[in-house]
Amino acid sequence: MKKEKEKTGLYLPLVEQFYSIQGEGYHTGKAAFFIRVGGCDVGCSWCDTKFAWDPEYHEMTHIDSIINAVIESGADSVVVTGGEPLMYNMDPLCKELKRINITTYLETSGSHELSGQWDWICLSPKKNLPPVKGICSLAGELKVVIQNKDDLNWAEKYRAKVPDDCKIYLQPEWSKVKEIMPVLVEYVKHHTEWSISLQSHKYMGIP
Repeated sequence: MKKEKEKTGLYLPLVEQFYSIQGEGYHTGKAAFFIRVGGCDVGCSWCDTKFAWDPEYHEMTHIDSIINAVIESGADSVVVTGGEPLMYNMDPLCKELKRINITTYLETSGSHELSGQWDWICLSPKKNLPPVKGICSLAGELKVVIQNKDDLNWAEKYRAKVPDDCKIYLQPEWSKVKEIMPVLVEYVKHHTEWSISLQSHKYMGIP
């Protein structure tokens, strides 16, 4: 029964939903309603949302309930994140969000086929499970988490795959921020097409 619900996209394993401020990337500082869905098969060792990995721990929630929460919040934009949202059919949720004139933002590793209608796609490719073919060309934003110097080569590989007007960011892995920040500063000084993204919500103490 649960698998059937997942296929339709009418139910999603909801981890949490809340109205807050975007803390990283191109839209830092803007208000948005966040929808975090459970389930991720990428498995980054440094992930700060490991609690979202196993969808079995999170209640399958009908999208009508999610939409009502968005409306009640008064938000005009929604960020769908995870876990990995594209493990599920995002078409029904996006259809309802667009029906009520909500701007839709997706945070994804790109490891699964795209579904849903998105005004903005933030692609954050991971070595464990690289993006599927075709999704890089749709990214409005490329945000690569940097844990060590070798990750910079990974970032450059995907910079070559996204559109020329894509916003590109290097983001220090939170637990290594003091060690890796000097490396990023020097790198961006010599590769000025990149910008540094910080997880400002953690500094501000907000969700």
